Amino acid sequence: MGGKRVSGAERVRLAAELRRRYELGESIRELVVWSGRSFGLVRELLLESRASMRSRGGARPGRRKKAAAE
Repeated sequence: MGGKRVSGAERVRLAAELRRRYELGESIRELVVWSGRSFGLVRELLLESRASMRSRGGARPGRRKKAAAE
């Protein structure tokens, strides 16, 4: 998926899919692997799509903390 510039409608679609997945709990690093894009571009697209950004190491929806599971 990665490798070439992304612009126009393709950029809007990619940003929307990245936002959807991020808001479902995937990390930026997981989105980098999924999309084949750089960390910087994934973050930029999330910001452009107005995703609600988590803090570093922040809580991820649908994921339980390991200590809470024990």
